[in-house]
Amino acid sequence: MTSLSPTPCTPALAPADPHALARLDRGALQQALVARAEAAWELAREVHPGLPRPRIWFDLRGRSAGQAHYQRGGLRFNATLLDENRVAFMEDIVPHEMAHWLVFHLDEGRRARPHGHEWQRVMRGLYGLVPTVTHRFDVARASPMPYLYRCRCVQPHRFSARRHAGAQRGARYRCRRCRGELDYAGYDAGDAVGLGGAQASSGPGD
Repeated sequence: MTSLSPTPCTPALAPADPHALARLDRGALQQALVARAEAAWELAREVHPGLPRPRIWFDLRGRSAGQAHYQRGGLRFNATLLDENRVAFMEDIVPHEMAHWLVFHLDEGRRARPHGHEWQRVMRGLYGLVPTVTHRFDVARASPMPYLYRCRCVQPHRFSARRHAGAQRGARYRCRRCRGELDYAGYDAGDAVGLGGAQASSGPGD
């Protein structure tokens, strides 16, 4: 691998056009992301020519935006969050996951921490981006259970829209652990949600 010299953060990939992206239907938008991933991969090959081309899927669900899945041999993206955050996916999420893909295929990559200094170095030195581990997307549509309920336990309980509607109509629910009654605590807007990270062949990563 060619060395990556530290440089000021200037994005290496061309800025995404928000107006052009806004006009795309879901199929065309996903093709645009595939093209963006191809550009990010070609850039990575300049420093690691043997880097395999990752396959791309749009089957990631829930609150994560993207994931590098080494066992499957590619990158997974959340189609719902992509549709609602088009520019951010092109400019941030794609290089974030491609950086995971690159680091994993380096000689010491399998032992690297998911968002450790190797990944941060690729984000800064190759893609010219500030390494960011979380996103601030609204995950209401992507997450099937965005309504938070609390009891005496530390962790909140998540309700679907259907169960939340029932609770608002008077249905009562209790925690199976502490037996306390669950009270509505608020709507999860998705602040500081993990980008997804990576999943190695030996098990889930960060």
